[in-house]
Amino acid sequence: MGKKLLINYNDNRFKKTISIDGDKSISIRALLLGSQAYGKTFIKNILLSEDILNSIHCLKKLGIRIFLKKKKCLIYGKGLNGFTYKKKIVLDAGNSGTFARLILGLLVKSPHYIKLIGDKSLSKRDFGRVISPLQKIGASFITNKKKSLPLQMIGSDFANPIIYFENRGSAQCKSTVMLAALNSRGQTIIKAKKSRDHTENIFNHLGIPIIVKKNKNFDIIKVKGQKEFKSFKYNIPSDPSSCAFFIVLTLLSKNCELNIKNVNVNPSRIGYIKILNKMGAKIKLKNLKKKYGEMQADIFVKSQPTLKKINCPPSLNSSLIDEFLIIFLAAAKAKGVSSFSNLGELDKKESPRLKLGSKLLNQLGIKTKLINDSIKIFGNPETNLKKKTINIKNYFKDHRIFMTSVIAAYIFGGVWKINDINSYKSSFPSFLNILKKLGYKFKLV
Repeated sequence: MGKKLLINYNDNRFKKTISIDGDKSISIRALLLGSQAYGKTFIKNILLSEDILNSIHCLKKLGIRIFLKKKKCLIYGKGLNGFTYKKKIVLDAGNSGTFARLILGLLVKSPHYIKLIGDKSLSKRDFGRVISPLQKIGASFITNKKKSLPLQMIGSDFANPIIYFENRGSAQCKSTVMLAALNSRGQTIIKAKKSRDHTENIFNHLGIPIIVKKNKNFDIIKVKGQKEFKSFKYNIPSDPSSCAFFIVLTLLSKNCELNIKNVNVNPSRIGYIKILNKMGAKIKLKNLKKKYGEMQADIFVKSQPTLKKINCPPSLNSSLIDEFLIIFLAAAKAKGVSSFSNLGELDKKESPRLKLGSKLLNQLGIKTKLINDSIKIFGNPETNLKKKTINIKNYFKDHRIFMTSVIAAYIFGGVWKINDINSYKSSFPSFLNILKKLGYKFKLV
C-alpha cells in the first residue's frame, strides 16, 4: 500500500444503506470483562482494528485464551484476577489509550511487575491521571517524570476500596477505577463528571453490583468488589464516532441520502448529532431499541443546503470529544461564526487536536481564532478549493485527523495529498472501503 492518499475532487451523488464497524469502546470493554468472567464469552461484530488486535494480543500474554474468526470472538475467562503469566512480561498497547489505561485497573492484584508500552503517540499521553487513584487502591508504579509510557506496575494482595473524584469528564479514568474496584474488598465510590457510560451499562448488563445515581453535572457510582460474574454473549453495535465522518459527508454534499444500520446511540456518544441538528441538519434515529444495556438505532441523514452557526454548549463536550474535528468541518461550511470552548481534553488525545484542527481549517482558507482552549470558526458556505493543492502531513499519525482530511477533500474540492495513510486502521479499518461503496475515488501513491 502507498504512503499517501491522492484525492482529486469528484462530484458524487448517492442514496445508500451501509453498515459501520463495531464500536471500539464497547469492543475493548467486552474483551476485558470477558477475560474476568467465568467460562466462555461470545462476542459478535467485534471491531477488527489495530487497537483491538493489540488488546487481544496483550490479554493472551496474560494467559487468557482467545479465538478470533472474522468478526466473532471467543474468550475463555478465568474469573476475577485470573491472569497467569511469566515474570518480566511486556504488554504493548499500540495506539490504544483506552486499553492501556483500563488494563491497569484489572492488574491491581498482579504479583509481579508488568511493563506497559505503546507506540510513539500513546507514549506522549498522560498516565498520571490513572496512576494516582490506582496507587490509593494499592498498586505501585515505576514511571518517568512525565508519568507517561513506558511504565512498570505491580499490584497488591489487598486492593483497597476508595472514594475517587473524577473531575475531567474522562470515561477512561472512571472506568479504570471501576475495573480495579472489581478486586477490592468493599465498596468503591466514584463521583464522576459526565462522560461516556459504557462501563456502567455493561456492569449492569452482567449483573455486577453497581449503583449509579445521575445528577446534573456529576454521577455517583458505587461498585461492590469481589463478586464473581458469569460469561456472556454480546453483539456489538456500530461505532457512532466512525459514523460521524459519513454523516457530515452526506450533510455537506449535494443530493445525497444515507441510512446507517444498527448504531450505538448511547446519549453520551451522540452529542455531535445534537449539535448538527441545532445547526439545521435533520438527522433522524429510527428503529430505536435497547440491547445489552445500550441504546441502538438506524441513523438517517440527507444533504442540507445550508447550516447555521453554533455556540456549542460546553456541557455537551464529553459526548462529542472524538467528533470535534469533523464538527469543525461542518462549522467551516456554516454561515456565521461558530464558537467552541473548554476543549482542553482535545489535546490529551493522540495529537494536539485543537491546534491541528485549526491549522487544517486555515489550509482550507477558513479563518479561525484560538484562545487558550477555545476556538472560533468563521464559516464560509461558498468555500471551494477548485484545483488548489492541499498537503496534509506532520499530523502525528492521528487517525481522526487523517479521516477528517479525507472527508474535507470531498466536501471542499481541490487536489489533496494526505500522509499517514495507515493511521485509520487503529480505529476504522473499513473506512476507505466504505468510501468506495459510496462511489468516491482516490489513489494510493
